[in-house]
Amino acid sequence: MSTSSRGIVLERHVAVVGGGLVGILAVLYFAKRGWTVSLFELREDLRIQENKRNISHKSINLALSARGLSALKNTTTGLDEKVLESVIPMKGRLIHAGEGKLKSQPYGVFGECIYSVEREMLLELLLNTAATFTNVKMYFQHQLKWCDFDIGKLEFENKKTGNQVEYSADLIIGADGAFSTVRTQLMRVVRMDYSQEYIPHAYCELTIPPIVNNKGDDDFAMDPNHLHIWPLHSFMMIALPNRNKSFTCTLFMPFENFEAIKTEDDLMEFFKKYFSDSIPLIGEERLKEEYFRNPKGSLVSIKCKPYHYKDRAIIIGDAAHCMVPFYGQGMNCGFQDVEVLDGIFEEFNISAVRSDDKLASALEEYTKRRHPDATSICDLAMYNYIEMRSSVVDPWYLLRRRVEGTLYWLFPRYVIPLYTMVSFSTMRYSEAMQRWKLQGFWLNMIGMSLLPIGAVASLWIGYRQFRRV
Repeated sequence: MSTSSRGIVLERHVAVVGGGLVGILAVLYFAKRGWTVSLFELREDLRIQENKRNISHKSINLALSARGLSALKNTTTGLDEKVLESVIPMKGRLIHAGEGKLKSQPYGVFGECIYSVEREMLLELLLNTAATFTNVKMYFQHQLKWCDFDIGKLEFENKKTGNQVEYSADLIIGADGAFSTVRTQLMRVVRMDYSQEYIPHAYCELTIPPIVNNKGDDDFAMDPNHLHIWPLHSFMMIALPNRNKSFTCTLFMPFENFEAIKTEDDLMEFFKKYFSDSIPLIGEERLKEEYFRNPKGSLVSIKCKPYHYKDRAIIIGDAAHCMVPFYGQGMNCGFQDVEVLDGIFEEFNISAVRSDDKLASALEEYTKRRHPDATSICDLAMYNYIEMRSSVVDPWYLLRRRVEGTLYWLFPRYVIPLYTMVSFSTMRYSEAMQRWKLQGFWLNMIGMSLLPIGAVASLWIGYRQFRRV
């Protein structure tokens, strides 16, 4: 235990930059470990009622799965249970195949499900939980301008007062999103490999409102226990249920398709051609209003390495690995970042007091261990976009999915579907990808070996029929 010249214990102080979901979860983990924690967030405190109307609603709905639940469970007693009280389970995809045809595709062989969760609800719950810790201070409307990692100095602009303010910390955590200022500052002191890729698709959010049922109460317009997909190869629309009985729809398609829709007539012609069954659900007037009012967001994938600098700084969540949203793992991966980092702190016996311990080694181990997993899920998220908008209606894909599911049911230790490994386990993403590729190789080999048998069988049946003639 390290003490000052006056014999006072010097507790470690961590500054978490970024008050999104991942940043606040990091606050909870460090507070639980006994660190003095300061959270800095650019936006206003959404718990204040008048600020709620200023919260941006352009963010894509969130899907909570096993990794996120595991990380929530290991924070404070009952946090995961509180979250589960306010989610909607989704047991599979419901494919809108045109002409009113619906096809259900369960996520798991054994009834597994993911959960539709509202970002604002989850954010408020985490903030309220963080506020219960006496070793946590939260600063809102603070924009990071620069930081000196070696001396632990951070300078912010207080957006409310316009003043420049400085703070000190032993460890700086960047959880400030895809366009992270902490990561930019980190690039000045480490040789960081960095890449970003914008996909040609944008997104726009729409709403399916509740309907009134026979009892006069609000009800869901569609089955709420599915993630709804309208797959159209080069573009698609999805819908996730909300607690107020509405659905948040997200239309994904290339920018050029968005740009081609200039008038309300263009919009209605487009939707009648491709998403005709959604028009009565959304409503023509609502569709026109929301489509032209709501922003068209871009989608980017970001990879970088390393994530740390000595024993002074580390980046997590989207600041370290931003992925396109098509596997629903952005939040879950970010939550798991925090859980993995906490586990490494346990392994290296990192205490809450300043001492000559192995903090630098622990942060280095985090980069080493987490980077292959982060790059794997970024790649898998790209792959899943193809699956969601196209493969879900491909007969060969559906056949392989049935075969894989049957083998998993028969031999669960040896054959595990990719979606199960990613969404219903805490297996490392890199391991899941390796197993998926290996399973794919053997399934293809089996399929190729069965083709000659099928051909011979067909010839034999044909020959027997010919002999009977």
